[in-house]
Amino acid sequence: MNPTFDELKLYAQSVLQAVGVGEVDAANTAEVLATTDAMGVFTHGTKLLSGYVRKLQGGGYRHDVSPVVEREGPGWAIVDGRSALGQVGSQFSINLAMEKATHVGVAYIGLRNTGHIGAAGYYTQKAARQGFIAMVTGNDIPSVAAPGSKGPVLGSNPIAYGVPVPGRDPINLDIATAAVAGGKVYAAQQRGETIPENWLIDSEGKPTTDGGLYPADASLAPMAGHKGYGFGLWCEILSGALPGGHMRWDVGSWMFDPTDQPSWHNAGFIVMDTKVIADAEDYAQRMNKLMDEIHAVETAEGVEQVVLPGEFEWAHMARSQESGINLPADVRAKLGETMELAGQQPVWLA
Repeated sequence: MNPTFDELKLYAQSVLQAVGVGEVDAANTAEVLATTDAMGVFTHGTKLLSGYVRKLQGGGYRHDVSPVVEREGPGWAIVDGRSALGQVGSQFSINLAMEKATHVGVAYIGLRNTGHIGAAGYYTQKAARQGFIAMVTGNDIPSVAAPGSKGPVLGSNPIAYGVPVPGRDPINLDIATAAVAGGKVYAAQQRGETIPENWLIDSEGKPTTDGGLYPADASLAPMAGHKGYGFGLWCEILSGALPGGHMRWDVGSWMFDPTDQPSWHNAGFIVMDTKVIADAEDYAQRMNKLMDEIHAVETAEGVEQVVLPGEFEWAHMARSQESGINLPADVRAKLGETMELAGQQPVWLA
């Protein structure tokens, strides 16, 4: 049985509340996870719940604190996430960024000392739907090789952007700066699938198709070689160096470290208010023209139309709204773990 969006969100919220998270923070986190699943990004949705519950039960992630602004100016702020859930700190930060940008046009928020933030693209699409161009970056414990390295140098640091298109769903890109997110390697292993040869680099600096080597004896390959490495470093700077957060090996592993240890993740949020910077009518015309022209380009045989970032996800969301969210077997298995940890049984998990 496929859950509806509301059923999945309410279940995630009930799980989080069962382990001590307050109603508002639980609802905000559940919104991120359920939306991510509805978009078809199953590696970063409710599959993460069991890991979050373990960290909350162990005390590494705190349920009894709220993010605080440490220092700020008209167009910027540094936020201490206080080891609360990353979705809690990120929702706080994107909302603060939008509030500041409304007054000055552009704003940057650096979020330090938070939990794993989940899908960065959730926050960019949220801002884009409210008229803001947004970029979100994050950092993580090293798992990605640099060109020429034998071991990991940077995390699979995500970068996402969202762009409002009046009258349409936003353009929205969310990518790891690795060739692939680590969660996809784990998912492929769980499904018994062979991984592509450009996903992993072994301990000798050579490509490997053995997913079982990751993460102990292999690193993720950087996206597009030196280009992905450069963007990964950019994420490290905006997320960790600028706000004064942990970097590289000082960031913990939220999946593998003891559950009583914070993960010290960090993120950067930059938003631009199109309503302040651009003429609304001109901006709408230009963005729709840009999308129409890209959709109209001649395509290769068998390709119906060139799509823009986010369009696959919005189509998946539409299907989810019509027929429920078709959760893959690996997600359902993880939700089974969550059920045992939190004592919460959803009627639709069969």
